Amino acid sequence: MAKTYSMDSLKEKLGELLDAIPKGSSVVYLDYPLYGNVGDLLIMKGTEAFFQNYGIKVCERWNAENFNPGRKIAKDVIIVCQGGGNFGDLYPHFQQFRERVIKHYPENRIVILPQSIYYENEEHIKISKQILESHPDLYLFTRELASFQFANEHFQKVKHIRMMPDMAHQLWPIEPTENPVAPVLRLIRTDKEANSNLQKETEQDTYDWNVILSDRDKRGIKRLQTLNMLNKKAGNLLPVASYWKRYSDYLVTKSIGFFSRYESVVTSRLHGHILSCLLQKENVVIDNSYGKNANYYNTWMKDIPYTKLIQHQTEKEPAVQR
Repeated sequence: MAKTYSMDSLKEKLGELLDAIPKGSSVVYLDYPLYGNVGDLLIMKGTEAFFQNYGIKVCERWNAENFNPGRKIAKDVIIVCQGGGNFGDLYPHFQQFRERVIKHYPENRIVILPQSIYYENEEHIKISKQILESHPDLYLFTRELASFQFANEHFQKVKHIRMMPDMAHQLWPIEPTENPVAPVLRLIRTDKEANSNLQKETEQDTYDWNVILSDRDKRGIKRLQTLNMLNKKAGNLLPVASYWKRYSDYLVTKSIGFFSRYESVVTSRLHGHILSCLLQKENVVIDNSYGKNANYYNTWMKDIPYTKLIQHQTEKEPAVQR
């Protein structure tokens, strides 16, 4: 019989990460997002909440741009890599960063937090397989059933492959910060994962994460990205991670306020769906280009009472009442 999940039990499920990152551990947290994708920021905030809730000490925080593989890390420190949906060759920069880390630190435990996996090229799978299977103490947490099955099929010698919900569930519950003043928010992705067969991108009052953020917000992000690169050249003397924590708190709080102003949500962004559920808002999730949203929904979210999935062209996006 298939297991059913609630928002409470999904947060509780994340406690099983303690098998890989025990309470009181010291960790280096790698690949935190220094950009304006609010979904990835929610993952980061959930990860930081997990560390705090379970007394895990974060010795250092590095993003993919300012960390130098080869930097000395004590053998008893666990390297923890950000979760998300960029494992594979769709976003090669982040995958190549993870693989460099795995190659450089064979004596450290490495934990890859829950990821969705997607490859377009068989040769890239072989490269990843060789690197992942060479590490003696690697934990790969996959974010839904399809990725879990893929990892077990292709990375057979990785001893620890588990399935776990997205780290943003650690933020449950989130209280709305404003009262609803509009019926439906349409948050529709406009990038390479957009599903043109299912979603309507050109409807009036359609948003994506980059639309929710103002030009001033984007300039703030750009300034911190520039500071991050200059800081690397100077030997990483400034606490950029601390600066970014405060600014990303503001960006996430702003996004929560934006969602709070709507009674319900229609979205093709996975974290538009997850944030709606964290806020206990009725929502419809439209599948993305390669099935990530549907795989996640069917693995964890299908029993959440106020959600619906659109996966096929025969299923219509609900009309937006204005």
